[in-house]
Amino acid sequence: MTGTGADPAFLAVRGITKRFGGLIAVNDATLDVAEGSITGLIGPNGAGKTTLFAVVAGFETPTSGLVMLEGEDITGRRPHHLARMGLARTFQIVQPFAGLSVRENIAVGAFLRESRRAAALAVAEEVAARVGLTDQLDKPAAALTVAGRKRLEVARALATRPKLLLLDEVLAGLNPSEVRDIVPVVRAIRDSGVTVLMIEHVMQAVMNLCERVHVLAQGRIICSGTPAEVVAAPQVIEAYLGHGAAARLQGGAHA
Repeated sequence: MTGTGADPAFLAVRGITKRFGGLIAVNDATLDVAEGSITGLIGPNGAGKTTLFAVVAGFETPTSGLVMLEGEDITGRRPHHLARMGLARTFQIVQPFAGLSVRENIAVGAFLRESRRAAALAVAEEVAARVGLTDQLDKPAAALTVAGRKRLEVARALATRPKLLLLDEVLAGLNPSEVRDIVPVVRAIRDSGVTVLMIEHVMQAVMNLCERVHVLAQGRIICSGTPAEVVAAPQVIEAYLGHGAAARLQGGAHA
């Protein structure tokens, strides 16, 4: 379940280690993300998932290892450089520009590729429609619900016109109905040609969305495979899911 195909991966993470003093947050992590896929990165709290995202997106420099995007070594490049190459990320803690409207918040992302205000605002309208925020465009960002802020975070990243989108727990804090509403939004992003790598704890969504899943525990990738393979893997049940949740997810996979 951990092997890779002969074709070079769209995103290839090779032997990434990240130390903070004596703490090894990520330990020799290797994973692939196929172009046009939705790939999941799951694991317990404190496993190193967000640190690995930060390394891929240029917010942290790895202690060792390589990150390759479309065959090019991007290890240690700064976030603004990677954004221009087409890599965007969302953040687990959503912090919109509270004094700006939803439209203006999304336009901030669009200015990466648009120099004119009118063009950036037009992109904002188009992206808002994709994530279900059209009726919220003129609201202050501070007035949005948690679910609305999550959509805004995705919209700001999409406005940069990414090829690869890293979603960091975009479903966290949402109720089951809100999760069901955002799942098709994520799928539509992939269908529009954007490759997605997502950190997520909502396992039912992972099962429904992801073609491939990597499991990180104590900084190490302990399993990679299809969602059905991963939830049946003894090491994943032991380190993360527990037997009850694994049984429920396996039942859903077989249904």
